[in-house]
Amino acid sequence: MATQAMFEPFTLPNGVTLKNRVLMAPMTNYAAQENGEVSDAELAYYAERSGGVSAVITACANVTADGQGFPNEFGAHRDDLIPSLERLAKTIQDKGAKAILQIFHAGRMAPPELVGGQTVSASAVAPVREGAMTPRALEAEEVEAIIEAFGQATRRAMEAGFDGVEIHGANTYLIQQFFSPHSNRREDKWGGSLEKRLAFPLAVVDAVEAVAKQDPSFIVGYRFSPEEIENPGITLDDTMRLVDELAKKDLDYLHVSVMDFFAGSIRDENEKTSPITLVQERVGEQVPVIGVGSLHTADEVEQGLAVVPMIALGRELIMEPKWVEKVEAGDLASIRTELDPEAQAELVVPDALWAGITSRPGWFPIKQTSK
Repeated sequence: MATQAMFEPFTLPNGVTLKNRVLMAPMTNYAAQENGEVSDAELAYYAERSGGVSAVITACANVTADGQGFPNEFGAHRDDLIPSLERLAKTIQDKGAKAILQIFHAGRMAPPELVGGQTVSASAVAPVREGAMTPRALEAEEVEAIIEAFGQATRRAMEAGFDGVEIHGANTYLIQQFFSPHSNRREDKWGGSLEKRLAFPLAVVDAVEAVAKQDPSFIVGYRFSPEEIENPGITLDDTMRLVDELAKKDLDYLHVSVMDFFAGSIRDENEKTSPITLVQERVGEQVPVIGVGSLHTADEVEQGLAVVPMIALGRELIMEPKWVEKVEAGDLASIRTELDPEAQAELVVPDALWAGITSRPGWFPIKQTSK
């Protein structure tokens, strides 16, 4: 088995060189303090996983108070959180990885009890899930304020010493809600036609880049989900328009968020080509692409690197924190691709994340143990 590709350095458009082609994907861990500060449990969790990968993309940090998407989520919406973020950046960097803070607003996906009882979104359209609240449509001035909040969160990340930020435009959160014809039924400059639905994501990118350009070495990436199952919903054709526009920006990478790297379209059963491949073919010569999605073995990662220049590992790095180190050492036999239900302490996984993993069937492959 060849593993040469994943250990080749990669230089981003801004000139920053990553030591290899494997990154840690952003994953919520439900372990921050109630005031939005990073906890010691989170620092230990990230320290355990930052030694082999070239960069760690953190769990999402909300850019406004009403943008919180999960309980015990660390924030980037107040200046008093900068020292907390600095601890996180330093923990990752001290192990040898670049530290990239993912920034987002949950929009209509926020738990109402975390945001004062009322969610917000592009339009007053509820998510397609049982018992979901109908959000309040954001006023035009609120939209502008949230765009500015992404810029301010970027400033805080820079002041905290992060190497970059990832704009979270994926997984049904607010940026995607503005791009989606399902959640965006607006009739102003922020919605309606595809061009107008592109306005908010692109304005967020501009706000982030306006701050980031103060340091040419600061990394800016953008993560997106290429399709939605809802009707109407985001199609691959829509996404090709999005990536065409994103490729014109000064982004250092695009991060395609799918559950299965090699699977075809979730909307069109006749489209067998992976959306990651389609994005790479469309804009890969203009902006580097990161692929992710149910990759566990070194062979699978190498297959992915035949498509895109960088791979992010998510669940696999929870199950096997030393994945990169073991592959580099040739110790493939000891790499865990199932979660050992008795190994929480060894794997350094915070309690709430562990509880979520072990109580949600199908999320992680669980090793069967004999009693």
